[in-house]
Amino acid sequence: MKSEVILETNLPGVQLLSRGKVRDNYVVGEDLLIVATDRISAFDYILPTGIPDKGRVLTQLSIFWFDFLRGVVPTHFLTASVDEYPSPLRAYRDQLEGRSMLVRRAKMIDIECVARGYLSGSGWKEYRAASSVCGIPLPAGLKESDRLPEPIFTPATKATTGHDENISFETAAGLIGSELAGRLRDLTLGIYSRAARYAESRGIILADTKFEFGFVDGQLTLADEVLTPDSSRFWPQATYQPGGAQPSYDKQYVRDYLESIHWNKQPPAPPLPEDVALHTSGKYKEAYRVLTGRSL
Repeated sequence: MKSEVILETNLPGVQLLSRGKVRDNYVVGEDLLIVATDRISAFDYILPTGIPDKGRVLTQLSIFWFDFLRGVVPTHFLTASVDEYPSPLRAYRDQLEGRSMLVRRAKMIDIECVARGYLSGSGWKEYRAASSVCGIPLPAGLKESDRLPEPIFTPATKATTGHDENISFETAAGLIGSELAGRLRDLTLGIYSRAARYAESRGIILADTKFEFGFVDGQLTLADEVLTPDSSRFWPQATYQPGGAQPSYDKQYVRDYLESIHWNKQPPAPPLPEDVALHTSGKYKEAYRVLTGRSL
């Protein structure tokens, strides 16, 4: 059965709060309705082609991890059952089923909380230039994708457009206070280590990931998406080989295609061929299947 691709939701009578690169967020009383569409972005631009089932994977995988982390950290998750949503929302079941969550509205902290267990991405780029990541000195001689001696906390500022900017722990502490920065660092590394051990038991390396936290009724709470292919680097353990980039369960296939057609990374973003969209969809669904043991 061919999945319907949803690029944008339309819920007349429900207050739209914002549209992000992937999610449409609505105000529902004191709570929020977060809907993960099938939009995909690359090089900071949303592409005109959607990825079948991507929004469902992001939502269902986040729900899996929220449940996994119960008892470790409070989360904003309330329910993903449309039958439990306020009655006006149920009329939009076709847009919400499987890809939406009703969550408590949090006062978000303006820091991205990144945990890295391996040297990749912007961390590898900084290491080559300065032998450090976010000001944390690392041993000499590390290769791309090497496992770090221990996981590190590398915060970033949230960017409304463009890339988030990596900052040092000291800079983060200056922005939000030392006590809160310390709590975020400890929580981030604790969640990362627990999730990485679990992922390893499923044959997946969790190279790095980012979390977002906020306050709900004064309590520090895990919010947004959690440990998805959009917010994490997942590598197959079976093919792991330090010394270069690793195959991953994310949108790397899309980036590679866009590089191959020499797109100048200026608008308008080009559409994706159907085979590229379907291959990428398969990677997202495979990540869900391997991590949860269930098919979408």
